[in-house]
Formats: sequence, structure tokens, C-alpha cells
Amino acid sequence: MPTEILMPALSPTMEEGTLAKWLVKEGDEVKSGDIIAEIETDKATMEFEAVDEGTMGKILVAEGSAGVKVNTLIAVLLEDGESADDIGAAPAPKAEAKPEAPKAEAAPAAATPAPAAPRSADGGRIFASPLARRIAAEKGIDLASVKGSGPRGRIVKADVEGAKPGAAKPAADAPKAAPAPAAAAPAGPSAETILKIYADRQTEEVALDGMRRTIAARLGEAKQTIPHFYLRRSARLDELMKFRATLNKQLEGRGVKLSVNDFIIKACALALQEVPDANAVWAGDRILKLKPSDVAVAVAVEGGLFTPVLKDAQQKTLSALSAEMKDLAGRAKSKKLAPHEYQGGSFAISNLGMFGIENFDAVINPPHGAILAVGAGIKTPVVEGDEVVIRNVMSMTLSVDHRVIDGALGAQLLAAIVAHLENPMGMLA
Repeated sequence: MPTEILMPALSPTMEEGTLAKWLVKEGDEVKSGDIIAEIETDKATMEFEAVDEGTMGKILVAEGSAGVKVNTLIAVLLEDGESADDIGAAPAPKAEAKPEAPKAEAAPAAATPAPAAPRSADGGRIFASPLARRIAAEKGIDLASVKGSGPRGRIVKADVEGAKPGAAKPAADAPKAAPAPAAAAPAGPSAETILKIYADRQTEEVALDGMRRTIAARLGEAKQTIPHFYLRRSARLDELMKFRATLNKQLEGRGVKLSVNDFIIKACALALQEVPDANAVWAGDRILKLKPSDVAVAVAVEGGLFTPVLKDAQQKTLSALSAEMKDLAGRAKSKKLAPHEYQGGSFAISNLGMFGIENFDAVINPPHGAILAVGAGIKTPVVEGDEVVIRNVMSMTLSVDHRVIDGALGAQLLAAIVAHLENPMGMLA
């Protein structure tokens, strides 16, 4: 009996992906463990291994197809003695190919999610692509009155683009559809409106890839749902810079060079252990406290950013943290991180000091409870006793989720971070 190959869930949160490339073709022999395809999630390109063995009988979803839902039938594997004639029922619908550039008629995916799958009056599901549902909701089109031209009668983009609200009549045998829910109010001007505003200006349209869509959606979620508040402090880095220079001289023969960011990661990890109530995330209807210090660090990559997570950071030496961070950052830039390497954690660090930024406010990455925005160390006049001296001062801002961490608790956490940075030898204890 032919074996169905379904779109895999490559991470706990994956709902759809892009079938970037097939590494086999129809007629090829496939063994269990063979890499048969490359699949793009929101932030990574991952290899897809075959579980069964046989002959690739039919590929149902073409490479380059975006928005392929998890568990969608993408190919059929044939056993010995079987042929393409043994593939019975019509294949599952293919995902609509990802456009090369956004069009005025399509609403921004990050700002306006596709409406839920509609149902007819008798409760039966009306099969329509996410893009078709979104366009229908915006134009006020009742999908029950639209005849689908896709596989198995699925309604696709082309079916709803030319339809007008109330213009199409349901077939005689079609059940009466339940009233369509009102579309959610857009967060801002529509794509069509914006394009009209800039119609007389020279512009370039940039298609949104999966990473940029995810960033837009998550940051929109963060600012709409997380009650941020901000705590600001400065740390004097003079002792840390001296200590770092001494350690790096001792580590020269081992090929290790510690950065200021390595010390910041360690300081945050230790502070989360000392203020355990702040080592927490918002879990919808409860607060989830973590035992280990799993610290995420923002890494800028082309087209967006990753936040790889250094797990159990409180237990690791500075040199181990430095080596792990370099490895994660290098693989993040080539988009080779696995989902478990950038998901999770309770706390994040965003350091823009190397770009000369003195201070800034970072947006919390849900479900984290806080994120530390780190600025550049700057030579600054400081009053010590009755004297004015020059010290290397670094500004930091802690963005806090007030649902998880109250003001006093956040202040304790930030004070603990500063204490470690200003007394770096204690981080070796």
C-alpha cells in the first residue's frame, strides 16, 4: 500500500512551512534516514528525513511552495511491486506558490492573520486557502457562494479576487452558509491605501520572507499584549575591563578571547539565580518559574534576528559561554540553528553597544519576562567622594513584563546584574 509523506512539524510551534527544495525526484529509490527535502520554518532551513523506504511515486507539492500546512500530504512513496496506478484518491491540495513580491490586493500577513476556516450551515467545512479566506474577509465575500477551482474544489486566491460581495450565487444544491464573522479591524492603513499614497514616488517593494513575517507578528503581539515598564541603571566597567584583559592574556594559548558580552551573559545568569522570582515567563493563565538560567541573546542576521538560548548558563564558565555563543551566533547567521536552540529561555539580552548606541529600550520577546538592552561603555565624568574622576560607564535598560515581574522585583534583578559586572572576579566563584 502506498505510504503517504506528510508535511512534518519540525518544531513544537510550527504550523506551516515552505517546501524549499526536493532532494529526490519521482522514480528515485528512498531508504529510511535519507534526506529527501529541505523545509524552511519561520527562521531556519531544516533537512527532512524519510522514515520509510520505497520508490518516490509522486511529488504532490512543488519545491518553492510556501504556506504548506503541517500534516498536508506532500508526496507518496511506493513499495516494491507498486506503481503510480496504485495511488488512489486525488492528492491533497498543493500550497499556493509564494509570490516573488507583494501585491496591492494582498493584506500584510504579519498584520492581518487569515480568518478561521469557514463552515457551512450544516457544520461542514468549506475548503479554502488562507490567502483566499483573508481576501474574502476583507471584501465581505461569503465563501459559501464561491465555487472553488482548486484540487477537490478548494477555493484559491483566483476564485475570490474577481468575486464581488453578494454577486455570486450559491449552487442549487449548496447548503446555506452561516453568516460570516466580521473581519477584525486592521491595525493600520491597508497595503492598497499605502501604495496609493506613494504612487507618485520611486519605491521598491520587498517581499516578506518567513523570518520577517514572524518578527512582525511577534513584536506586534509583544507591544499589544505585554504591559512593558522600564528600569534604567549604569554599571562601571573599569574593573571588568582590567579583569578581562588579564584573563584573555592567560587564555591566549587556548584560542579563547572573552568579550564584554560574555561577562554580561554570566552576570545575568547568576542574577536570575539570586532573584529566582524574576526567572519566570508568562504562560497565559499562570506564571512559570524556571530553575535554570536559560539566557537568550539577540543576534543580528541578514533580514532579521535570532535569539539563540544558552541553557544552564549559571553553571558554565566564561570560556564555555564564549565558545558556545560564538558557535550559536555563527550558525544563526547561516540560518542553521535548530528550533530548540532558539526557543525557550526566560530572559534575553540585546547588546547594541558595539554599534555605538548609548542606550535604548528593547521589546520583550514573548513569553520571556524581561530583556536587558545594553549600550556602549563610554568614558564619563563620575563623582567619587569629593573628586570628579573618569570612569568607563555602560548604560542598561531592563524592559519588564509587569504581569510577571513587579517594579521592586525588577529593581532587585537589575541591581544583582550591576553588582556582578562591577565585581567580575565573583563570577569565577
